[in-house]
Order: sequence, then C-alpha cells, then structure tokens
Amino acid sequence: MNYVAPWWLPGGHAQTIWPALYSRRVFGPRPLFRRERWITPDLDFIDVDFCDAAAHIADPAASEAGRPLLVLFHGLEGSSGSHYSEAFADYARAHGMGFVVPHFRGCSGELNLGPRAYHSGDFEEVGWVLKRLKTWHRGKVIAVGISLGGNALLRWAEEMGDQARQVVRAVAAVCAPTDLAASGWAIGQGLNRQIYTRMFLRSMKPKALRKLDQHPGLFDREALVAARDLYEFDNIFTAPLHGYNSTEDYWARASAKPKLAQIRIPALVVNARNDPFVPAWSLPHQDQVGAHVTLWQPSHGGHVGFPHGPIPGHVRSMPDAVGGWLLQAIK
Repeated sequence: MNYVAPWWLPGGHAQTIWPALYSRRVFGPRPLFRRERWITPDLDFIDVDFCDAAAHIADPAASEAGRPLLVLFHGLEGSSGSHYSEAFADYARAHGMGFVVPHFRGCSGELNLGPRAYHSGDFEEVGWVLKRLKTWHRGKVIAVGISLGGNALLRWAEEMGDQARQVVRAVAAVCAPTDLAASGWAIGQGLNRQIYTRMFLRSMKPKALRKLDQHPGLFDREALVAARDLYEFDNIFTAPLHGYNSTEDYWARASAKPKLAQIRIPALVVNARNDPFVPAWSLPHQDQVGAHVTLWQPSHGGHVGFPHGPIPGHVRSMPDAVGGWLLQAIK
C-alpha cells in the first residue's frame, strides 16, 4: 500500500481524528442498511446490518453465485455508522458486492441481554457469524476487520487453520492491535491517555454500569467508576467477564501477533507506522507471519484514517486498496 498522507494533515493524531469527523465517506448514495436480529447460541442477540446489494442475502435463492459478499467487523465501540463502515459500504456498492456489518454485542444501539459483551479475542463470535453468512450466500465470502475487529478476525483465522477456507476465501485486518499489551501501554500514555482513553471510557463505562444493573453483583461498581485507563477497565470488566484471569492474561491470550503463522488463507494486515496507539515497534515482521500473510505498513495513515485529497479529504483510499487486494486474492 503506497499511501502518502495529504500535506495539510500531518501527524498520526490528525490523520486519526480528522477523517473520523470531517472527511468525505462515500462517493455514491449514502448506504442504507437493513437490520436483522439474530439469536445467538447462548440465547442472547446481535444485530446484523445488510446494505444495498446485500439486501437479499438472507434468501439463498436470491443470492447471486458470482457476487462476493464482503463482511466487516467493526472496531471498539464502532458500528455500521462508523466512517470506515460507510466507506467500505461505498466500495462494495461500486463493485457490485454484497456488504454486511455484524455488530458486536451491545454496539448496535441496544444493550445485549447476557453478562458477556465483546472483546479483542472474540473469535468464537466471529466464527459463528461467518458460518451463518456462508450458509446463506452461495458466492465467495471475504472479510475485513477494523482495529479490535481486525484482531478478532485474525484470531479466528489462526484458530481455524486449513478449515477457514471452507467459510471465507480471504481476510484483511486494518489497524489491528495484534500486540494488545503494546497497544494497551501506548493508549495509556501522554496525549493518547487524554484523547483516546477518555473517549473510549466515556462510552464503555456507562454501558458496563447498565450491564451491572442487568446482572447485579457482576463486578465492583466503585472500582469500575474509578477506572482511569483501559488496563483498569479490562481488569475489572472485560477480562473476568470473558474467561480471562486478568488484563495481562487477556492481552496475552487474545493477541493475534504470536500465532499469525498459523493462518492458512490469504490474509492482509495493514498498519500505519504512525498509528497513535499501535506502536510501530510492536508490528509483526514478514518472517514472523508465514507465507499466507501479507503485511502493509505505510509510514502514514493514523488509526483507521488514511485520508486522501484536498480539504476536507475522503476516506475511500484505504477501502479501495484493501478491497482491491481481497478481490485479487479470490480470483
């Protein structure tokens, strides 16, 4: 990926924040989603948004065998309304592809029912979603994960090994924190702590407290209210609710980086080297990932930013590059 940031938007922070708030997301009509609610194997629910060309995916007879289906797993506190989701939806529309955004639990605007939420290593949920979509779609399925969703998608591909190709033909991860300890450290430092940690906790704490109202005694309310960074939040909420002993255990076992060589389908891993909370020194090297994994590590782009063009810029360059790679990989 030969990405060059526009001159008017220097630095990783600007390339992260501005595109999410102000850059142009689409080139055609704004995506319109049709929502389905799926009951999970543990009798909870997730909401799945189908877009435009994917409107008839749920009907196997209406699915065109020659048309790929692009599945997007969003990032931390993301949704089908995130800037990257709309940009990928626009890419899918322009290329005649089906497009689907499954929401992680609690991210569709309605709190899920059970005590669990979602996390960076949630490969079981990713696998259940992909298998269900594959049973409905007669064509090729490809998947992209953004940030947290990218790490979870890679963990699924690692766990599945050779069996992954029976469900998905190729995957891509964009700005995935494949070394969660490194990213957890980075987001808790300096300006990152003031900007991104505060932003995430502003959303995550109220949702966690609502879940405590659903399930009294689930965790220590006072400790969660007092949490000042993601390390503390994960130690109180994310880790124990999802089967991990501690933040350290969660970050170690959920990280995709140590097992990237186990992937047996074409996989693209994209990380900007100026990402504010995925440190360049933590990124994998090609000799660590095996023959099936391709690494793109441009110098610029920020965290899921990759703006392009004159002010205010647009965010289609990254979906164009990633989508093009995925389509090439399944030819």
